[in-house]
Amino acid sequence: MDGSTSIELKQAAHVVQRDVSIAIAGSGGSGVMTAGTWLLDAAARAGLYGLMVRTSGPQIRGGEAAALLRLSGAQVESLDDAFDVLVALDWQNVHRFADEIPLRATSVLVCDADAGEVPAVFLASGARVVALPLKKMAKAAGSWINMLALGISGALAGVPQAQLEEAVRSGWKRDGDGLAANLRALNEGCLAVAHLAGSPLTGSAGPRRWLLSGNEAAGYGALRGGVRFVAAYPITPATEMLEWMAPALARTGGCLLQAEDELASINMIIGASFGGVPSLTATAGPGLSLMTEGIGLAVAAEVPIVVVDVMRGGPSTGIPAKSEQSDLSFAVAGLHGDAPRLVVSPTSISDCAATTHWAVQLAEALQCPALVLSDQFLGQSQAIVRAPELPEGAPQRLVAPAHAPGYKRYANTENGVSPMAIPGTPGVTYTADGLEHTEGAIPSSQAADHRKQLDKRLRKLTGHDYGSRWADCEGDAPLAVITFGSATGPVREAARRAAAQGVEVRVIALRLLMPLQAAALDRALAGVERVIVVEQNHGAQLLHYLRGAYDLPGQPASFHHPGPLPLRPAEICNALVAWAREEETLA
Repeated sequence: MDGSTSIELKQAAHVVQRDVSIAIAGSGGSGVMTAGTWLLDAAARAGLYGLMVRTSGPQIRGGEAAALLRLSGAQVESLDDAFDVLVALDWQNVHRFADEIPLRATSVLVCDADAGEVPAVFLASGARVVALPLKKMAKAAGSWINMLALGISGALAGVPQAQLEEAVRSGWKRDGDGLAANLRALNEGCLAVAHLAGSPLTGSAGPRRWLLSGNEAAGYGALRGGVRFVAAYPITPATEMLEWMAPALARTGGCLLQAEDELASINMIIGASFGGVPSLTATAGPGLSLMTEGIGLAVAAEVPIVVVDVMRGGPSTGIPAKSEQSDLSFAVAGLHGDAPRLVVSPTSISDCAATTHWAVQLAEALQCPALVLSDQFLGQSQAIVRAPELPEGAPQRLVAPAHAPGYKRYANTENGVSPMAIPGTPGVTYTADGLEHTEGAIPSSQAADHRKQLDKRLRKLTGHDYGSRWADCEGDAPLAVITFGSATGPVREAARRAAAQGVEVRVIALRLLMPLQAAALDRALAGVERVIVVEQNHGAQLLHYLRGAYDLPGQPASFHHPGPLPLRPAEICNALVAWAREEETLA
């Protein structure tokens, strides 16, 4: 190792005492995700908070991959602007991550001395390169190179070795000899950079914490919300939600069925819910496209279902393993006919549990489809978070009793919700399909019936009291940022940084996107002079949706860009400061 690197590495370690970002990159099969997952586990065991984002090439499996982590003494919801440590197991196609792994001049880049030259794109950052014989060291320990990477990255990040070893013992499910070899490699990695590492990160006991992904959180929220049947077709990046739910459903008496495609999935959950069982499917953009006719059927027949859309780069198959918020327009406007439905979006990984739980409650209470807009960043990232706080209460579907006199399935009630008869209930049979109908469920093409049912289906959604959960509102400044979904984390951090520069902004993170809560927005925007909308897509979809449904104050501005690059706090902060000071200059 180059002895002259000590000073720079110590400086880097000093910088990252409270907040450190680490990237572990390598080719398929090198185990970078395992190393990242165990590093995050070790951080949790040390009383830290953290976030790990998964990124891979277009092959999804088998190609290059990188685990992107940020560890801290406080809860984090966003990646930082750059990485303090990059451990590159090889350079095979790693240039594809060059934009996703920006380094600082103070960063440390650890690589295999026998893997060839360091790509110029990483050298251009000015980061100090530390070349070690990684493969040879791993072979000597009888283990794999990713265990060395775990030791190196853990030591440089300041995670105690004892917790790293605990994570390996917990995660290793095979023979004892293999475990011993892994621990030897881990120790070799720690020793290789021991003289370069700074003080350990400071953890704390604090409140109860969970280590979970957004997909797992959404599955947990769905189960706690009462979902007992899931039909779905695997698709990146939603598959992990289904993998988590399959055994969990079985333990609760429910079941998950892998359907032959998305068309079957949506129709199966409509059928199950029609039979009285709260039901859900999970998919991504291409699957959502195929499900739209079925969702329209659920609107017309007033069958409660939940569809979780884990958004990815589009259109078509697009960029399957990268995040983007580009299904919003489709979710709020993608059905034929006037088809009112609910569209909600979690504002963090932890909130995936609460929002999906809420979606089940709303769908059941209002007898309509509820779309949950998650995305790849939320769904596949893992985080150490405080225990999710779920909405109170259980789903309540208004069910018709047996032999209800004069029963009309689609009775034009004051709040638009009419009792739903469960098949087999005597004396309240009816036919449900996609045809327009009378209050008694008889197919009808009469104008009066059509108008009455359109009004009813809309009224039950627009007249419902959604309480305070419709959005997260923070601050009271005259400048406001409106955002949603995974953009919320970097926006919150950007707002804090902007405040440190003298620019105060109010943050409104929308959770209920449809129906848009105009009266609640009025209250949240009281005193606001100007608004900027922040989102991750190419077409500024949220801005256009809001402008089409609501009169935003002033001349609304927009900050947006598409995936696959994540939104970074610094770029949003710079945009907020420039936007705020532009008005000051004009004044």
